[in-house]
Amino acid sequence: MEVLNVNLDFDKIEKNVLIKKESETSDYYGINPANRPTNELLKFGIVNINKPQGPTSHQISDYVKGILNAKKAGHGGTLDPNVTGVLPIALDNATRIVQLLLKERKEYVALMHLHNEVSYEGIQRVFEEFTGTIKQLPPIKSAVKRQERFRKIYFINLMEIEGKEILFEVGCEAGTYIRKLIHDIGLKLRTGAHMQQLVRTKTGPFTDKNWNTLHDLKDALEEYKEGDEEPIRKIIMPVEFTVLNQKKIWVHDSAVNNLCHGSVLYAPGVSKLSDNILENDFVIILTLKNELISYGTATFDSLSILNRQKDVVVVPKKVFMPVGIYK
Repeated sequence: MEVLNVNLDFDKIEKNVLIKKESETSDYYGINPANRPTNELLKFGIVNINKPQGPTSHQISDYVKGILNAKKAGHGGTLDPNVTGVLPIALDNATRIVQLLLKERKEYVALMHLHNEVSYEGIQRVFEEFTGTIKQLPPIKSAVKRQERFRKIYFINLMEIEGKEILFEVGCEAGTYIRKLIHDIGLKLRTGAHMQQLVRTKTGPFTDKNWNTLHDLKDALEEYKEGDEEPIRKIIMPVEFTVLNQKKIWVHDSAVNNLCHGSVLYAPGVSKLSDNILENDFVIILTLKNELISYGTATFDSLSILNRQKDVVVVPKKVFMPVGIYK
């Protein structure tokens, strides 16, 4: 059944996992997310849509909801109508996960139009000045309070120059306004500048390598109705794909059902964990089959969790797995 175009083998993705107590997971309970039946993916999955120019992000979410006849759909990070690119859409029971995507780092390819030509060296110098922590005042038309705030620019790479047209890629902290970044770069260059075009290429684990169009989704659904599951299973990802970049704790089968009831996680329930957890960090709790159970706040760092025998190590904030899947 596994024909997904994503890698959910966390053990291979995560190089530094600490083992607290080795454990086997029973085949009688749960299922590896990559093998989840298609009808369940439709209720607890997420699609990465290449948003076209024109519609709002909310409209794209509604289109996906209509195509798949879903009860609910929610997007993981607003794009302006004229901006295209990566727009994750969560389905039905997965909609509560989109809050995580709002905080994920973003990457874009932008076309900036300068009002006067500037040398390659001059542009590179200013790009270097805007790399790191910057102070940014959100634009007048924005969804947040208009006050200066700090944002991280992880990189700005110059891709191409043609006269006054500058093509570049940028990686940034969530909440960075690229249109305002371009405006500020123009001021620093003393030429003025405005954004011509913008494509989002990455939101957390969702990238331009695994996006699909609305037409792709609609065609895949028609093939699914005719008995071919492969196309739709390549498009709808298990909700667990959303948490690839998060810090994680895997628990023994015996701890799962209590966690589904909203219980805190005690140290004996831990099988293994990411090695970089700090006290008060946000952490994902998974079964040994990599199924999403819940997420919460760690009460100790990784090494302390490894050595604790009876303490509470995670306080839950949100539970996803229904009660009764693990006895």
